[in-house]
Amino acid sequence: MRLPIAAAMVPHEDPLIENDLPPLEAVRERINRAAALAGRCPADIELIAVSKTQPVEAILPLIASGQRSFGENRVQEAQAKWPDIKAARPRLRLHHVGQLQSNKAEDAVRLYDAIHSVDRPSLVTALARAMDRIGRRPDCFIQVNIGEEPQKGGCAIKALPALLREARDAGLPVIGLMAVPPADVEAAPYFALLAKLAAESGLSALSMGMSADYETAVMLGATHVRVGTALFGMRHV
Repeated sequence: MRLPIAAAMVPHEDPLIENDLPPLEAVRERINRAAALAGRCPADIELIAVSKTQPVEAILPLIASGQRSFGENRVQEAQAKWPDIKAARPRLRLHHVGQLQSNKAEDAVRLYDAIHSVDRPSLVTALARAMDRIGRRPDCFIQVNIGEEPQKGGCAIKALPALLREARDAGLPVIGLMAVPPADVEAAPYFALLAKLAAESGLSALSMGMSADYETAVMLGATHVRVGTALFGMRHV
């Protein structure tokens, strides 16, 4: 695949940014710089602070610094941490960024503002029923197994049109695609492919890019980046 020239222009890490700014400000600055190089508006990119396994005490300082979007991988963990936080701060947005079991669909619909891992017909059905019952419709992303890795979630690339059609027919508010490229390889070709698939599907949102590659993702069209380690440090286990 031939990539846009911008894909080869990802800014190198700047030790001054890394050393002089708090982590949240440093990540925002890198997003701003990558967006400027790509001719994009930084306001069009939603930074999701992935707070999985992080205690509430680590989350509150980011909220105090103005961070409004957070991501969790497990419904049960999110239920233990977020209802009280969100009740006190209704402007916060909570995203589910991990695999989702169909039997957790109703809990997810109640709790999250966006679900990034719609990847199979059974989950589409469970989410549609939960949304109809509860009357709440979180934004949805179809997760694509962009690297065709058997150990990862996401629908196969060739299955995307049928799954997207099914999700739309079921009334899910699908706004974009999500993917996690293979580890330890150049992510740019996978991000470019996801952007192409989204454009072909008539979708404008792209959930792609994590701590190691979010600048590349921004330059290739990401509208949502999911950053954990760069903001919180190593996970609490």
